[in-house]
Amino acid sequence: MNHTQKQNKKLQIIYMQNRPLDFLFDFKPQKFLLSELKNWTFFKSQDTLFPNSRHSLLEAFFFCSPMAKPVAIEVYNPNGKYRVVSTKPMPGTRWINLLIDQGCRVEICHLKKTILSVEDIIDLIGNKCDGVIGQLTEDWGETLFSALSKAGGKAFSNMAVGYNNVDVEAANKYGIAVGNTPGVLTETTAELAASLSLAAARRIVEADGFMRAGLYEGWLPHLFVGNLLKGQTVGVIGAGRIGSAYARMMVEGFKMNLIYYDLYQSTRLEKFVTAYGQFLKANGEQPVTWKRASSMEEVLREADLISLHPVLDKTTYHLVNKERLAIMKKEAILVNCSRGPVIDEAALVDHLRENPMFRVGLDVFEEEPFMKPGLADMKNAIVVPHIASASKWTREGMATLAALNVLGRIKGYPIWSDPNRVDPFLNENASPPNASPSIVNSKALGLPVSKL
Repeated sequence: MNHTQKQNKKLQIIYMQNRPLDFLFDFKPQKFLLSELKNWTFFKSQDTLFPNSRHSLLEAFFFCSPMAKPVAIEVYNPNGKYRVVSTKPMPGTRWINLLIDQGCRVEICHLKKTILSVEDIIDLIGNKCDGVIGQLTEDWGETLFSALSKAGGKAFSNMAVGYNNVDVEAANKYGIAVGNTPGVLTETTAELAASLSLAAARRIVEADGFMRAGLYEGWLPHLFVGNLLKGQTVGVIGAGRIGSAYARMMVEGFKMNLIYYDLYQSTRLEKFVTAYGQFLKANGEQPVTWKRASSMEEVLREADLISLHPVLDKTTYHLVNKERLAIMKKEAILVNCSRGPVIDEAALVDHLRENPMFRVGLDVFEEEPFMKPGLADMKNAIVVPHIASASKWTREGMATLAALNVLGRIKGYPIWSDPNRVDPFLNENASPPNASPSIVNSKALGLPVSKL
């Protein structure tokens, strides 16, 4: 028995024909042949492992490596030239096909653990790894980039537009490209912000719970009276792509007036609201209006509904705090689908408790996956688990973009010139451009820009 076997620690790798793996994780084959495959000790079953299974099992491999615990891995194109690891299963199959068509061996981790530790990911990287697709819950810093560099890796990509979990300077130090996935989740994030706005205004979650509890005994004049949005003022803090998309939805969908605050003037948004106001007036209706506020406090004081869409940095940490909550209207609605730490969550809990008609819709939290004590008990709070990008088209697109970021660096492709113009990469009827869609540290690494 060699040293690796003595450790009695296995990395379980299963290669199937596009089949779900949950039911396979605990099977125990009985007879193996032993041989060597690169740096791994390789076992291949001689027996029929699943005589009663209707699924087509192509190959079942067990690789012994110095793992901390058993990890289930789904493998595609096992003889591929380049090894790409995905730390989580991702929606769709196009991203897998794009990688294997370009000669990649794709390994997908199925460890039943929501957030992988640094040690888990080091084990996945192993001794040879060309690139990793990861998640925003993972701590990508010096340790992981060092491990990836030693394994010959060239790229890491978040399956997310944000990369607050990534130490970009550490990536630069080891010459590793860092990808993200902007441009694909604008509308879907704005839609969730609009959904939370309406749900909070009309107290939909409270009313749903009331019905399910069997408390409804008949119509009453004061039962779950909420806020009418039509004719009210929507405030947007951060009028970038998502903030502007949300503003357009609320203005056109509910005929709300707009007040927004941003360091930069949103000319396109202003023109949209002006044109829509003229349309309403021409049809005998009250026109909508817009106003660019000179300060965030101006938005907080005047708006009936406020949606937060800033970036997260040291200037926006606890942007909404006790003092700023106090200047908002008593029956205002606050929505956050941006980043959790832009709100002082403990102060928000106190404000919700003291102001029962103040309502909030949250998709993100200060210390995810946890909520501050008391928030879950607030009936005037709607909380959802970071699902702003969770539409099928968007999540599959994010997976595709993340995979192409990694593939592009492995193949030596240039960087796409506009990371927000991603349609050419998402067109399933055509091959994607030979470029990495979005590499955030491309300038620091001196990577060339595509001329396509």
